[in-house]
Amino acid sequence: MTVDWTTWQPTMRATLMFVCDGDNVLLIRKKRGFGMGKINGPGGKLDPGETELECAVRETQEELGITAINPVKRGELWFHFVDGMAMHVAVFHALSFTGEVIETEEAAPLWTPINAIPFEQMWADDAHWLHRMLKGHETFMGKFLFDSDTMLTRDVEWS
Repeated sequence: MTVDWTTWQPTMRATLMFVCDGDNVLLIRKKRGFGMGKINGPGGKLDPGETELECAVRETQEELGITAINPVKRGELWFHFVDGMAMHVAVFHALSFTGEVIETEEAAPLWTPINAIPFEQMWADDAHWLHRMLKGHETFMGKFLFDSDTMLTRDVEWS
């Protein structure tokens, strides 16, 4: 299967937020829903009328009990799944937060050294952009084709 990315349209819009504290990033182990069992950043689907930034902040509050301070959009992920799902994900990065990190019904928090991210427990695409995004100031665009959990193609461009 090939995807014509020039005409691709998402069926779902979502966000991810990566909050850092020094050399550590706050990840989650997803406890339910899409990606259950995988490690990722907090995030989720946009509500009607909600901006990407509003969604990223809200989802982080709901999943971890904290509020990211001055998050910056760093990238976009386009995922096409062979079952037809097509997801656009806006990726945000924040260097500070307020509140106390808590575990919720949806997510177990994992403070992780940026140089020891457990990519083997994450979606396959993360290994191709996450570390570089956390360590630098570039922005990126990633396009990925998946068959369930298996990544079939990838293309990541940095600017």
